[in-house]
Amino acid sequence: MFRQMPRLARLSRMTIWLLAGLALLLAGPLFTLAFGRASLHGDWRTATHRAAGLAPDPAQHPEAVVQVYASRAFGWRGAFADHTWLAAKPAGASRYTRFEVIGWYARSGRSVISVSEGRAPDAEWYGAPPRLLRDLRGAQAEAVIACLPEALQSYPYPTQYHVWPGPNSNTFVAHLGRAIPELRLSLPSTAIGKDYASLREIVAWAPSHTGIAVSLYGLIGMTAALDEGLELNILGLVTGVDVMHPALKIPGVGRVPGER
Repeated sequence: MFRQMPRLARLSRMTIWLLAGLALLLAGPLFTLAFGRASLHGDWRTATHRAAGLAPDPAQHPEAVVQVYASRAFGWRGAFADHTWLAAKPAGASRYTRFEVIGWYARSGRSVISVSEGRAPDAEWYGAPPRLLRDLRGAQAEAVIACLPEALQSYPYPTQYHVWPGPNSNTFVAHLGRAIPELRLSLPSTAIGKDYASLREIVAWAPSHTGIAVSLYGLIGMTAALDEGLELNILGLVTGVDVMHPALKIPGVGRVPGER
């Protein structure tokens, strides 16, 4: 019996450390809920989808435009994660096309990839205001638009969707970043699913193409890149530090201080 006591003590210490680590990972999402950055209330049927005024008016800006947005996910998911999408307008076009993954499309066996001109490029995501992550104009935007058809075709999970750990909407936008280096896209640490990867893609470019990401099914991994900084992914929740644009990255909260 006395010989088992050191083993029990080690197991107790390990349990304490595991619980402490879990508490730290969940502290950010709880903070996000407590301070109203995400809400447990609301009805998706009555949630707003108002344009935020972040997208240039095509009538006044005839040049090509590519923008990437993020909004807090709807309901409790917003305590942990963002929903991201890309909007594009070729030169001379009168409207934008919005590219994103819609999870419930998978229920009927449809492709989860939505390519739509019917929604504003900068519309709220079920009441959550969007943040502009990337804004390209002119020749830079044209280079990205030229690559979009092939990037869409090469997305590996067109009929699959899982909120956690992926593939989801953020897996799709991260794929666009990896497939189109000209996009130079750095996704927020709260874009859960951006690190999802199958066993065939354990090591890959970071979405920004400025470094490397190592990931096992989005459950555990690490990213080291100039644009993303150093990120550690544990169960899809990302902690890290951005050296080039000084900030800490906290699960559920994102960058501290705020998004660059």
